[in-house]
Amino acid sequence: MSGTGDNTGSKDKDYNIVWFTEACLSNALRSQTYIRDAERDGDNELAEFFRRAQGESRKGAEQAKTLLRARLGN
Repeated sequence: MSGTGDNTGSKDKDYNIVWFTEACLSNALRSQTYIRDAERDGDNELAEFFRRAQGESRKGAEQAKTLLRARLGN
């Protein structure tokens, strides 16, 4: 079984952190739709669940961006 680096030309760990950052940001953005849907249906419990999940996605993205900055030397 080959790693992603064999296919992308990038080291697996580099690809993984970039992918993780994008996935967190995408999840945070998508969560906004889920929050609106829950609010529209009057389901405050579900809306709050998605707000917490969105916060965790944002936190993961910020941590990953910090790590990327440090590794890129900026």
